[in-house]
Amino acid sequence: MANATRRALLRDGFIAVGAVSLISLSSTEAARGETESASVFHVFAFQWKQGTSEAQKDRAAKEIAAFQGAIPGLLQTHVGPNLSPRGKGYSFGGVMQFKDKASLEAYVQHPAHQALLAWLVPLIDAIELDLRA
Repeated sequence: MANATRRALLRDGFIAVGAVSLISLSSTEAARGETESASVFHVFAFQWKQGTSEAQKDRAAKEIAAFQGAIPGLLQTHVGPNLSPRGKGYSFGGVMQFKDKASLEAYVQHPAHQALLAWLVPLIDAIELDLRA
């Protein structure tokens, strides 16, 4: 009986070590960006240039929100005024979740996005981050 218990403990210990190793490997791969199928979050914030009207700001919010359902692989879109007092002048921003990196890359070239950029870029100083999750 003692041998059976010892074998069970050893077996369970090896299973646990194997599971931890797999979890650690998956976390390491994700940290290095090696999981190509993981969701990608596109985060952006704008500082509006002097002279930008409220109508232009509203138009930007509406056009960005309208990408939802029109851009393949775009899973979620959240956009609006920055509420943080720590925004360092970035008063508008958003978060977009894409199915994968390929979907984000397709969005960058999508005609609707390019049309937005054509009129919006002269009105903003922007910061962008793309994160795997």
